[in-house]
Amino acid sequence: MKYRPRTFLLELVMIAVAVGFLFPVYVLVTLAFKDQQQIANEPLSLPSPPSVSSFGEAWRSAGLDSALLNSTLITVASVLLLIALGSLAAYFLARTATRLSYSLYILFLVGIILPFQLGMIPLYQLVDDLGLLGTYQGMILFYTGIQLPFTVFLYTGFIRSLPADYTNAALIDGASHLQAFAHVIFPLLRPITGTVLILNAVQIWNDFFTPLLYLGGSGHETVPVRVFAFVNQYTSNYGLVAAGLILAALPILLLFLFLQRYVIRGFASGLKG
Repeated sequence: MKYRPRTFLLELVMIAVAVGFLFPVYVLVTLAFKDQQQIANEPLSLPSPPSVSSFGEAWRSAGLDSALLNSTLITVASVLLLIALGSLAAYFLARTATRLSYSLYILFLVGIILPFQLGMIPLYQLVDDLGLLGTYQGMILFYTGIQLPFTVFLYTGFIRSLPADYTNAALIDGASHLQAFAHVIFPLLRPITGTVLILNAVQIWNDFFTPLLYLGGSGHETVPVRVFAFVNQYTSNYGLVAAGLILAALPILLLFLFLQRYVIRGFASGLKG
């Protein structure tokens, strides 16, 4: 294949786009490793020498220890429920050809299309009436309900792409549908489960508005809410703010890097159905 001027132009465009994405990251990282004097004199240069004092101060000032625990508990519990409920519901929808299964599938698709903000006030009132406002349980139930339609959509498409012979062979051998799902189908769902895990975890971990509304003032605030309050308090201290933002993003970034190979593969497979 010949190297043409158009190829060169496309490469320049991609380099420019990459620089545009990476430059804010570069600024954030360099600010986090500088003291106030370096930031004032050379804000865009590399830190010389690097300083990690901002990270310890940001950790203490923002109260990130408890915030990370809150975010981890809510995210892990919500994702586990989504994987269990979403995969089971998708198995029924994918392997049952009835009007009920089709209607339920359409209902889940509608749940993806409609913005959850339409039901924000009724949902808030419902959570308050149940006595779950300001609790982990309330947030877990909220996220499970909001993210379930998208989870079912991904699982259903992936299960439909699997040959039905696996399920039929297990049923012929005397297994129940639940046993066939648990021992035959679910182990085959590893790629899409990785996609479900990372997409839902990123969405739940980074959500700001819902925890602010449901957990504000309860002591159970998640990382985005604590970081928001921290940034407002230390607006003029750019190094401290940058360190706090890096600490807040690091856990979910590491999870994404660890599971990134499953995201595209599982998402593409889920769309086949």
